[in-house]
Amino acid sequence: MRIGATLRMALRALRRNKLRSTLTALGIIIGVGAVIAMVGIGNGAKSQVESQIASLGQNVVLVFAGNWSSSGVRSGWGGAGTMTVDDALAIAREVPGVINVSPEVRDHQQILAEGQNWYTTILGEGPDYLDIRQWPLQDGAMFTDQDVRGTAKVCIIGKTIVTQLFPDENPVGRTLRIRDIPFKVLGVLVAKGFNLFGQDQDDVVIIPYTSEMKRVSKRTNLGSINVQSASPEFSDSVQKSIAELLRQRHRLGAGRDDDFTIRGQQEIADAATATTRVMTVLLGAIASVSLIVGGIGIMNIMLVSVTERTREIGIRMAVGAHGRDILLQFLIEAITLSSLGGVIGIAMGIGSAKLLSAIAGWPTLVSVSSVVLAFLFSAAVGVFFGFYPARKASNLDPIDALRYE
Repeated sequence: MRIGATLRMALRALRRNKLRSTLTALGIIIGVGAVIAMVGIGNGAKSQVESQIASLGQNVVLVFAGNWSSSGVRSGWGGAGTMTVDDALAIAREVPGVINVSPEVRDHQQILAEGQNWYTTILGEGPDYLDIRQWPLQDGAMFTDQDVRGTAKVCIIGKTIVTQLFPDENPVGRTLRIRDIPFKVLGVLVAKGFNLFGQDQDDVVIIPYTSEMKRVSKRTNLGSINVQSASPEFSDSVQKSIAELLRQRHRLGAGRDDDFTIRGQQEIADAATATTRVMTVLLGAIASVSLIVGGIGIMNIMLVSVTERTREIGIRMAVGAHGRDILLQFLIEAITLSSLGGVIGIAMGIGSAKLLSAIAGWPTLVSVSSVVLAFLFSAAVGVFFGFYPARKASNLDPIDALRYE
């Protein structure tokens, strides 16, 4: 028998029991919809984390002071006072593949301007900092190398500072005070929002690192160094070269631990997205259980259908139908049920993901791969759970089938 005729016969059999067919497909619909919605939520969370990692900049390598031990005492990031400005200059000068370097000193201070005050983060940075972070200015200009050499009292500020201290005026050219020291505002940064750790990236005042060290915090060491490599391919070699250079400069002999920590952007991204990857897999696995339940429902209904249509099967065999024709008919019925359920489930899953995003504010991202995978899985469920009933129908003895009451 031709495939087309078998397909028409299978569809006709499904139409005869519309309610039962609909209820049977419902398990697949819910399963596919749940898989797509849950994976969409997981992918959305992962995408949000990745975008926050991207806000660090491109091809960034972070060098932190710390990771040392002495007489059994151990310290982590920021715990060692061994990172100097000369280290940063040496990295820029001697490490191949490095295109930008910004020494960093981080501090927190109360600032004042226009009769308002605000407690915020003060970052001492170099002129390359905005290029490393790929952070454009909305207005004004960045300070220069000359400002760094002259420990100039200049700064650029984030949008949160503008909102808190200069709500109704253009802050460029205005003055704010850090520890009662006047700093002229040269520029305003484009808003970036919150970072991976829930910190407001726009709540920041950036000044030359020399001004931070000599005028504000009176520090002699750096907290970290921001480094940008020429391309992702240089990242590993840059990290190794920086480690070798700093060990040499800090006179760390063989067997001594590093007194610094180096992290590449990809390493940070992998660590940050590990949780979301696990969450996505778990959500998808839990939702897939409903697909299995839907497949069991298909097998159950197909077994009932074989029993109800035993005489029909006997008649078809008596007039010349082969076992493979019966097998194909019932298999097509099962696959049709699961595939139609899969298509409707895809629409329901995409709609549910968008609804969750609109109502709860959760980030969702429905990928083409998850849609294709869910549909193929639903069709596979139809084949797997439909084969046994179809096989049972094809193996019926025509004479016993005709005598069946």
